[in-house]
Amino acid sequence: QVQLVESGGGLVHSGGSLNLSCAASGLTLDHYAVGWFRQAPGKEREGISCISRGDSETYYADSVKGRFTIGRDHERNGVFLQMTGLKPEDTAVYYCKARYYTHFNPVQLLDSMATSGPWGQGTQVTVSS
Repeated sequence: QVQLVESGGGLVHSGGSLNLSCAASGLTLDHYAVGWFRQAPGKEREGISCISRGDSETYYADSVKGRFTIGRDHERNGVFLQMTGLKPEDTAVYYCKARYYTHFNPVQLLDSMATSGPWGQGTQVTVSS
């Protein structure tokens, strides 16, 4: 059974940092593109970052570019999201998804991930001002 489990969220002050993890079971995550999403209260879910197989390409939404870093933890079959310079508007539940692909188009991949398969429980990030 394929499962992705998000963890690492918490409560931080504005300007703080958090490291989120996406742990996979039932698949080898290195073979897939992985995307991070977030959903704030009352807002639509937003795809914020994506990483290709082989880690050669990454994508960040403008809202997080320069502050967040996506990467892989190969030993743990996982993907992390390092978040720095957190702002109150980063408050949301964060989710990860994976998808196999032939051509890395991160925007299309995030859209595809968002509309296919179930969502995990996510991990709550709360940034206080």
